[in-house]
Amino acid sequence: MGFSVSLPFKRAATAALPWRLASQYRQRRTRRATSSRRFDNAVLREPSLSLRTAKRVMDVIGSGAGLLILAPLLIGIAAAIKFTSPGPVFFRQKRYGYHNRRFWILKFRTMHVDLSDQRGTRQATADDPRVTPLGRMLRKTSLDELPQLINVLKGDMSLVGPRPHVPGMLANGMLYEEFIPYYFQRHSMRPGITGLAQVRGFRGTTRRPEAALARVDCDLEYIQSWSLLQDFRIVCSTVATEFLSGSGR
Repeated sequence: MGFSVSLPFKRAATAALPWRLASQYRQRRTRRATSSRRFDNAVLREPSLSLRTAKRVMDVIGSGAGLLILAPLLIGIAAAIKFTSPGPVFFRQKRYGYHNRRFWILKFRTMHVDLSDQRGTRQATADDPRVTPLGRMLRKTSLDELPQLINVLKGDMSLVGPRPHVPGMLANGMLYEEFIPYYFQRHSMRPGITGLAQVRGFRGTTRRPEAALARVDCDLEYIQSWSLLQDFRIVCSTVATEFLSGSGR
């Protein structure tokens, strides 16, 4: 009698074992990642007005020149999107901007309209079925990001800065701001088309706690040590590693 009663409990415990082990492993990884946080007690100061003005001037000149020079390419991509899949040319989505203000970011549409995630909380993965064949090429070369030159010209974004996240973005299975308490300090500067985290290879999924933490720490390191020379180096590195070599997401 005792055997027949205890057996179901043994089976239940055995079935729950993989889940418990996975949960314990995730907790250990989270503790290990959060123990290495670099900016827990830091209060970042924004650059002076003169430096912010210089950065804005560079953004206006760079984005305006980029739109003029790249106009034939932009028109060609827009036509290709229109001919290869039904739906709009551009994808618009609310993102966090300067001082947590939200704005509409522009991208070339790379997903099927009926499968795209307007909220943006579901991150794209390798071989994602939502991505169109043309969209896969645009994402690999980061050409889908080029319409953000319009956002830069409007003043919503900068050429270089922390990448703008969608509100409600998850990191390690929880809200980014819950996982990293100083998360919102990354909005002390305008978001950028590219940034320090991206040129260091921290992009794509934020499921791994170490990668999610490294991205934010890179953003704050950029704000803390910002200079026009650093922006120039990041732009050159982005052009070389993503637009030319096709090592985008």
